[in-house]
Amino acid sequence: MATLLVVHHSPTGSVRRLTEGVLAGAGDEAIEGVTVVERAALDPDADELLAADAVVLVTPANFGYMSGALKHYLDTVFLEVGGALADDGGAGDGGGGRRLPFGLVVHGRYDTTGAERSVLAIVKALGWRQSADVLAVLGDVGEQEVSAAYELGATLAALAGEG
Repeated sequence: MATLLVVHHSPTGSVRRLTEGVLAGAGDEAIEGVTVVERAALDPDADELLAADAVVLVTPANFGYMSGALKHYLDTVFLEVGGALADDGGAGDGGGGRRLPFGLVVHGRYDTTGAERSVLAIVKALGWRQSADVLAVLGDVGEQEVSAAYELGATLAALAGEG
């Protein structure tokens, strides 16, 4: 059985709706042979990530950056799951990590650019493979945004099942 890991920090109703959309899409009954595991970013588990066949990260954009909770998650698991550090101690370039398919959902009120850039820099150093466009949502979360989150979840679950 394949596993899709959904790691999120959902402190607001808007981000929670997007997370629920991802989880609903990942659990679509048309997708067989995939277990969906939900993980709060403040409770990291490297073994769980190592066992995953794909991952979706969900975060608010806070002051031009990913949430502190998602940063905590990535900091905690980074070296244990094959992240590479450059000589200066910063994130390396794709290290020994496996090409884990991933998707990213970012919600912000005004701008998500910095949050997207910060997450993508870290997952690049993990060697992960971006398998869907970033779902960047500004402002209110309506049915269209929840539907896009559903599609992202379904896409990553299907990819997990192929692995």
